[in-house]
Amino acid sequence: MITKLYAKADAFLSSYKNDERGVTAIEYGLIAVAMAGLLAVVLSNGEGGFIGQLKAAFTKITETLTTITAQK
Repeated sequence: MITKLYAKADAFLSSYKNDERGVTAIEYGLIAVAMAGLLAVVLSNGEGGFIGQLKAAFTKITETLTTITAQK
């Protein structure tokens, strides 16, 4: 009985060992984490970074539109 259980467990685990789909999923997961970390560093670089400049541009657009609509 123990031998049968061992054989079944061994066959079950060896099928997972030879299946490369899990490894591919893990690799894609690691790539996604690396890309998310890189984007977080690049996009959240304070006021001088991309997000800060984007906020400044939208603020300037808002002020310009407010000035134009107030004059009419």
